[in-house]
Amino acid sequence: MTARPAPRLAWWIATGLGSGYLKPAPGTWGSLAGLAAWLLLVGGLSRTTWVLTPWLLLAAPVVLTLLAVWAADRVVRETGQKDPAFIVADEWAGIWIALTPLLFTMTLQPQPVLLWTARLVAPFALFRLFDIWKPGAVNAAQGLPGGWGVVVDDVLAGLLAALIVWPLDRWLGAQSLLHPELWR
Repeated sequence: MTARPAPRLAWWIATGLGSGYLKPAPGTWGSLAGLAAWLLLVGGLSRTTWVLTPWLLLAAPVVLTLLAVWAADRVVRETGQKDPAFIVADEWAGIWIALTPLLFTMTLQPQPVLLWTARLVAPFALFRLFDIWKPGAVNAAQGLPGGWGVVVDDVLAGLLAALIVWPLDRWLGAQSLLHPELWR
């Protein structure tokens, strides 16, 4: 008996709006697409004066992680594959987590392009390193069932990257995007 087909929405989410079909290295393409989506979200919300905006930015990686688990689980069941390379919603969730410290340390003030670039490249590179290397618990998380096994290892890789990004960015002298003055 074959599994029921996953909803089309699950496929769109699981493949990172199609970025998981890019070759070679769909995980890297998916991470880049996730980075671009994060920049669009942060850029769009940073132009608002809505009081809940900082909380939405902090909640976004959690919501994305739960959506990624749901979508990955549906697609894994339909395909019968444990963790197909075209599923990159896990990379989106992981990179959003790796980027989260920047919400506390980046500034909207004009800065040299090189500094902005370094602040984005560092979380991306660290996340990809931990996602590929899979140290300790990151590797063990792949044994979880269904969508959890697909996503949690990337979430842990993102957390490891975030633990390095936070002090690194503070050391570079950045200010908080969550500073109350920026949202008035």
